[in-house]
Amino acid sequence: MSELCLIVGMALITFFIRYGLLGMSSRIKLSASVTQMLRYIPPAVLTAIVVPAVLITSTGELMLSYTNARLMGAIAAILISFWTKNLLLTIVLGMLVFLCWQWLVQLH
Repeated sequence: MSELCLIVGMALITFFIRYGLLGMSSRIKLSASVTQMLRYIPPAVLTAIVVPAVLITSTGELMLSYTNARLMGAIAAILISFWTKNLLLTIVLGMLVFLCWQWLVQLH
């Protein structure tokens, strides 16, 4: 029961913190240059999360090798995304390359 209370409490705190900012967002006017700069935040954050997960092993070593299935899947996903511009296809084919590459590396 205490876990449920903790989860509900955290959800309420998170909601009220964000609701205050969203409620005031109609009163805040940002310049065009600030709005343009804010568009770079999601790709930068996603890159900061994905790149270490792709390049660093569980032991903390940098792995830039053809045996790194995550790296091969990420390269395939980048190429597929530029080629097709289709998010779902990029995810599915990138994961398929990752899984197949991982299976092939384990065979050797």
